[in-house]
Amino acid sequence: MASGEADRTVAPAVPDERLPEQLPGHLPGGARRAALSGGTQGDRYQDIIQAAAVLFAERGYLATSMRDIAERVGLLGGSLYHHIRSKEELFVAVHDHALQYASEQIEAAIAPETEPWERLKAACVRHLELQLDPEVDTVPFVSDFRNIPAELHERLIARRDVFERTYVELVDALPLPAHIDRGIYRLLLLSLINSVRTWYRPGRKTIAEIGQQILHVFRHQTENA
Repeated sequence: MASGEADRTVAPAVPDERLPEQLPGHLPGGARRAALSGGTQGDRYQDIIQAAAVLFAERGYLATSMRDIAERVGLLGGSLYHHIRSKEELFVAVHDHALQYASEQIEAAIAPETEPWERLKAACVRHLELQLDPEVDTVPFVSDFRNIPAELHERLIARRDVFERTYVELVDALPLPAHIDRGIYRLLLLSLINSVRTWYRPGRKTIAEIGQQILHVFRHQTENA
């Protein structure tokens, strides 16, 4: 998802094809529940958010109905509306949960680091891990605005901008040459990370090694410009 504006970076749409080991299956406890609900158990609203996240990731926004979500959590179709007003509101809630989780994970990863390049590397590696983790379906799917009603775009983009403030701060701290536009630099970096599922193949390099290579490329281009 890209806004096309250097100062308002939005991740690009990511194709829905996934590697076999990344296809979501039945909803387990543990990591996936924690990713969506912060570990809270027994809350019906959180169960709905969790079920909706998996269904949106599996089928896409248009192909997921409120009846599907209700069935997944053991509710009658009409009963779901006691907990959530509409599918649009539910999608926004899932989107917010995913971005909050990703933001918390990236902030935790960069916290021990003080050197600007090391902080950016830590963010990239953790972000790549989230994109490729089959237990966290929602982080990759919130990068895909295909078939999302236009009236939701602005709301989702506004929330995405909040998430990306971390990257704004990370890139602003880098010793980049004056002629490099930091907004475009950030856009290219996030586009690469958010499209990782389209080009990553396991077994060649670890995620940490890929993160290091990304930083080598981006740092090399700035130091040798």
